[in-house]
Amino acid sequence: MFVRWSVTMAGIALLSSPVPSLAQGAKLTDPEIAHIAYTAGVIDINAAKQAIDKAKNKEVKTFARDMVRDHEAVNKQALTLVKKLNVTPQDNDTSRTLSKNAADKLTELSKLNGAAFDKAYVANEVAYHKAVNSALETQLIPSASSPELKSLLTTGLKIFEGHEQHAEHVATDLK
Repeated sequence: MFVRWSVTMAGIALLSSPVPSLAQGAKLTDPEIAHIAYTAGVIDINAAKQAIDKAKNKEVKTFARDMVRDHEAVNKQALTLVKKLNVTPQDNDTSRTLSKNAADKLTELSKLNGAAFDKAYVANEVAYHKAVNSALETQLIPSASSPELKSLLTTGLKIFEGHEQHAEHVATDLK
């Protein structure tokens, strides 16, 4: 369950576009939420690793290292919770769309270098975290059935709100 939260968050943050919306009235199950969250985390980790390799700005590299550290920690907690609750994360249209969009974004960013890469990566992180935070607040947390999953998602939201603020600060410094 927590896994989905991390995935959703990471996916949203990296894509600079909103999380694919759910069918009107459709409610995600805890196994779907877990898969989305975990996928979102992996997406942001992959984007951050690309930034660690490509970024030229020291502050951007530091931010990227923070994203790897924090999202890996959250995904580890998610996996622990999923095992504890005996829940198998379930792939779904949202997590598949996040993964595809993230791959496209990584390809797009790979073509940039220097300051252009730094600015594009950080702008994407701002947009991604805004989208992930919104999805957590409006879709994932309200849809979660398990109190433990809700708690983990709520904690993640607080962490990712900090990421959004940090990304906005870095973006301002790059102007």
